[in-house]
Amino acid sequence: MRVFAIAEHRMGELNPTSIELLNLANAIKKESSEAVILGKDVKGFADELAKYADKVWVIQDDSLEFFNPETYVDVLMQFFANNKPDIVLLPNTSFGIELAPLLAVKLNAPVATDVVGVDVSDGVKVSKYIFQGKLMVDLKLREAESYVLAIRQGVFKEGSEVGGSVEEISLKPSEPKRKFVQYIEPEVGEVDITQADILVTVGRGIDDASNIELAEELAELLGGVVAGSRPVIDNGWLPKDRQIGISGKTVKPKLYLGLAVSGAFQHVMGMKDSELIIAINKDPEAPIFGVAHYGIVGDIFEVVPELVEQLSKLKG
Repeated sequence: MRVFAIAEHRMGELNPTSIELLNLANAIKKESSEAVILGKDVKGFADELAKYADKVWVIQDDSLEFFNPETYVDVLMQFFANNKPDIVLLPNTSFGIELAPLLAVKLNAPVATDVVGVDVSDGVKVSKYIFQGKLMVDLKLREAESYVLAIRQGVFKEGSEVGGSVEEISLKPSEPKRKFVQYIEPEVGEVDITQADILVTVGRGIDDASNIELAEELAELLGGVVAGSRPVIDNGWLPKDRQIGISGKTVKPKLYLGLAVSGAFQHVMGMKDSELIIAINKDPEAPIFGVAHYGIVGDIFEVVPELVEQLSKLKG
């Protein structure tokens, strides 16, 4: 089984999700894990990808400088003509979501998006959430020569290095119907919570936007960043890109510290794989204690100031 991960890059940076795809590829491969990166002047990304792939294919051309699904699919189909894929992995980002269905049609392959689990022991089965994260389902895809899967970011962050080879090939796309006109930089948040090692997460019990400052002070002392549950984001107390959960982002920090987070199912599914989970909540029956490694039953407005004071003393 040859598993290909289509690497994503933008504005001169490799999306870390590309490595996550290769972690999954290495877990399910039966023959090889291979990365494909397309673009202009992208060979510099190959060495990083090669750490986690048996082989990296570099396809460079001036016409691939800006992402265009037509040209990408054209080139990928030329490539796959001589390198038949069993499974093609894409990130479940705007890049992958636009590319996946087009590629699936060309390959006559089943496609699944927002995938959080893959099992190839008996055919190809995928796991994903439905009904706004209230239910996880396992789907067995129809038997086919190839499969296209878009993988949720932040799920497969752990993996071993492989140390593969790099090969550059030359392929040119045909003239596309759509043209690149202009790249408009989107408004971005100050941090990417999916890459943070330490997250101080606030829940509905923070009571008011003015109290976020307390969490920010604690996060600064810990060297982390502040995130929030859905009620906090819905109230406008934190920006959308700080939301953890099914309708937000999946995170796996080294430390997740929850302040007055109740632990609703939708939130827990976005943080349950954190290495260390500490929860502070005055409700001893709060669901968050069911997944926490350590819990403090107490008022955050009493506990957190004490934590801040003690950490400040330790830092001198």
